[in-house]
Amino acid sequence: MNCSDVLIIGAGPTGLVLALWLRRQGVKVRIIDKTHGPGTTSRALAVQARTLELYRQLDLTQAIVERGHHVPAVNLWVKGERVAQLPFEAIGGDLTPYPFLQIFPQDEHERLLIERLALLGVSVERDTELLAFTDHGHLINARLRGPDGREEHCQAFYLAGCDGAHSIVRKTLGTGFPGGTYQQVFYVADVEADGPSLDGQLHVDLDDADFLAVFPLAQSGRARLIGTVRDERAEHPEQLRFDDVSQRAMHQLKVQVGQVNWFSSYRVHHRVAEQFHCGRAFLLGDAAHLHSPAGGQGMNTGIGDAINLAWKLAAVLGGQASEQLLDSYGIERMEFARRLVATTDRVFSFATADGPIAYLVRTRVAPLLLPRITAFDRAREFLFRTVSQITLNYRGMPLSAGSAGPVHGGDRLPWVKDDTQDNFDSLQYLGWQVHVYGEANEALRNWCQAEGIALRVYAWLDAHAEAGLVHNALYLLRPDTYVALVDRSAEPRVLERYFREQQISPQPFTALRNAP
Repeated sequence: MNCSDVLIIGAGPTGLVLALWLRRQGVKVRIIDKTHGPGTTSRALAVQARTLELYRQLDLTQAIVERGHHVPAVNLWVKGERVAQLPFEAIGGDLTPYPFLQIFPQDEHERLLIERLALLGVSVERDTELLAFTDHGHLINARLRGPDGREEHCQAFYLAGCDGAHSIVRKTLGTGFPGGTYQQVFYVADVEADGPSLDGQLHVDLDDADFLAVFPLAQSGRARLIGTVRDERAEHPEQLRFDDVSQRAMHQLKVQVGQVNWFSSYRVHHRVAEQFHCGRAFLLGDAAHLHSPAGGQGMNTGIGDAINLAWKLAAVLGGQASEQLLDSYGIERMEFARRLVATTDRVFSFATADGPIAYLVRTRVAPLLLPRITAFDRAREFLFRTVSQITLNYRGMPLSAGSAGPVHGGDRLPWVKDDTQDNFDSLQYLGWQVHVYGEANEALRNWCQAEGIALRVYAWLDAHAEAGLVHNALYLLRPDTYVALVDRSAEPRVLERYFREQQISPQPFTALRNAP
């Protein structure tokens, strides 16, 4: 019987990232997918700044930046004219090392993850389908069907459902998937085109009710169009062709399509599963949440799910934490998914609403207000923080404690860089660590050394205060780089109490228990 620590169902970006992060921590994984091979179309495109920050842990960021295309700005159009521009560098340059939207098509993204996973001795088992599974309380027993049609049984301590919107894992758990379906039909098209909207930036038309966004691809003159179709054409989306979609928005954005390389249409749901964790089974990515693709959030959110869960599973399997740690996965990620679905739903509804009032708001009010709103630094920063996912936090949740200044337990660590130091360089480390900005007292240094926790001490800069960090305070960072604990006193007893109450051992990974 084939055994593993974690059985992963689905080899899209979410499943591959989960496998990669687990394997780097010594966890024995098995990843299966019912498709014959990785995707060959670009599908999801956007890699947000927060994902690039997290990808530094496994040395993926530079490869994606080099192979993809970074978008420096987003432009909003009304009545054939550009009414507002949001330059990412200007509003995000002090917030993140990656103040841009990175375009890296999903098929290339998956190939990169598969290559890195192969270097760790793991390959995706293709043409292999999960038929059923049973949670026995101490392990999972799963029934699979392989490429030759034969069935097999396998065991694992945990099962991860990364198997998409029609997840067999979610259905087996009997978990509800409340939400709804957008009235509009979406289409995506990879095209070769000309026009002012093919300038390497992102362009969105707010004029016509047929929403259209133009995402640049790495090659000059190529773009991904994401649009909507309504009226009688939307009744049978499977029959749609590119010639069937409205040309109004393309005309407004001055997009002159020369060749269509790929086209697809589909309906989009906005849903969040009622639970992300049940017993020894977990839901991640599209199996757990669905929303409009317009904001480029879906794939990034699934990747965030995987990184959040990976260190927790590794800690429990390695005997460093009790199983109560796993409960925090659903609490943290479900809250974020609900906020994201609500946000993307409001934005998309505004951009596509029918009726004379909605049309008036988009064509008359928006052109007047948007330039004025985006002229304010705080407004631009809020938009960038939201889209880039750097505003995501786990404040008030079970693993988050303390505060000092504006930084609370559960926050993303503020980024600070000058000519001599970059406090995100240390975040490549996959484990617990302590940051101090200023001076660390001797008791803290001795405790960290005794416990095997990395201690990073940064010479105090005015930039630290500007970023919201407090002189000489203690910042305990989780293995996924989020702030777990903030304390002004920087006394070891505060750390001891935190780990004791969380039932976590901060000691570096040593060895895993045997697989079932």
